[in-house]
Amino acid sequence: MFPTLSLATLLTASTADAASFRYAEDQAPGIVNPLFSTTMSEARVNELLFDGLYSDNQELATVPELVQSDELSEDGMSLTMRLRSDVPWHDGRPLKAEDVAFTIQAMKDPGTLSTEAGRVSFIERVETQGESLVVLHFTEPQARPQDKLTFKILPSHAFSGSTVTRSDSFRSRPLGTGPYKLVSYNDDNSITFQANSEGLGGQARIGEVVMREVSDKSYQAKLLLYESLEGLVRVLPRDLAVLQNNRKIELYPYQTNSWWYVGFNQARAPFDDVRVRQAMSYLVDVDALLAPVGTGEILSGPFVRSSPFYNHKVNPRSYDDARAATLLEEAGFVREGGMWSRDGEPLTMTLSAHRTLESAQEVVINLQSQLRTGGVTVEVEFLDEAEWKARIWRQRDFDLVLSQWSFDRNEDIREQLHSEGARNFGSYANPEVDALLDEARSTRDPQAKKAALRAVHALASQDSPMIFLWTLDSYSAISTRVDDVVIHPFYFFTWVRQWHMGS
Repeated sequence: MFPTLSLATLLTASTADAASFRYAEDQAPGIVNPLFSTTMSEARVNELLFDGLYSDNQELATVPELVQSDELSEDGMSLTMRLRSDVPWHDGRPLKAEDVAFTIQAMKDPGTLSTEAGRVSFIERVETQGESLVVLHFTEPQARPQDKLTFKILPSHAFSGSTVTRSDSFRSRPLGTGPYKLVSYNDDNSITFQANSEGLGGQARIGEVVMREVSDKSYQAKLLLYESLEGLVRVLPRDLAVLQNNRKIELYPYQTNSWWYVGFNQARAPFDDVRVRQAMSYLVDVDALLAPVGTGEILSGPFVRSSPFYNHKVNPRSYDDARAATLLEEAGFVREGGMWSRDGEPLTMTLSAHRTLESAQEVVINLQSQLRTGGVTVEVEFLDEAEWKARIWRQRDFDLVLSQWSFDRNEDIREQLHSEGARNFGSYANPEVDALLDEARSTRDPQAKKAALRAVHALASQDSPMIFLWTLDSYSAISTRVDDVVIHPFYFFTWVRQWHMGS
């Protein structure tokens, strides 16, 4: 267990020097390895430590990062990339073509069980020529493969083979080419990063970044007010007013490709029956669930409303207990004494939520109450990171989960909704959806991709593998001592190289 620190202890902890940027996470990342990232805290650390072949500029257009030049074949079946020659790993060794080949092979290796494997499934094989030339051969023609090559590159010399495991020593001694090096895990479970003097474009302007674990989000806002932190990744709605009125703090609004959901385990009865899943969605008043935790947009499917793939012809379901009752009766349930049962067994289920999911407690309590009113008994459990990965991701031992998905601008939902998707722990399967997702990934026609994914949206709404909830309005809070801040809406630290500390 990690130590629990009092507010007094946190406020009186020794302050870092003026060149240190301290930010808070609800829980320290459980693993530092981009092949296994499942949380946004891990993704933020990845941005500090690692680079990709390509990245986003501030207009969210794809630009080369580790790549110096590239050429796509006329038929779209291969991409030749020349790597930059001025990029060393944190241990001083040069970046080589074999590192790119290793990373892709490790992601594809079935023994690795990478949560990112789907991101390279379109790559058939990798060819290296010398130390700097990489040729990617694709399974199907690609129009803009660069947009898919933003995953982080790992050093081949840090591993003994292409099968990488979560327990490899790399998880605690990571090597990257990114703007910062991990230099220490500290006794208070914080992590210290120092600027990489040999990084792309030279040393980052802030000399040190410290991630501090602060499980109580109300403490996080107080620490920022008392200048014991320089940054909050996301501000709770209740703290917006007080932070906005503080002249030493700047709020940065941003739009995330992140949405909340209640997911069903469709490998377990009665959630294998679409009527039961639909009934549950009609028993949930999503607006009432959202009100206590902030503002945002209610969703009807697996994209945010600003996405070109969002199907605006599909309306979110509204609370309708009569429709829910009809569906449950069709599925063989009867309501006696106000509660639903089938064959003498009450309709009872357990709702699992991640312990560090912000505002989860408010949502869970209200959801439990709503379903109880609708005749469904819901028990609640909160899981820590290890339990979540074991029970939900690997063992798939759950009834319902409350969670959120976060995406980059590619909004690739294939891993969540394809029957073979690595993140499809709810066991959703629809052959028509599979075909549409395959088409969306392989097509070179942007309009065809848009049409396919809008069709997926409609089918997913009908099939109800999840109750699609909302995307929240989000704000970061940064001390005004930090200048030239531009926050990546999905990953936060992508452009940290240009940030710097003032007086």
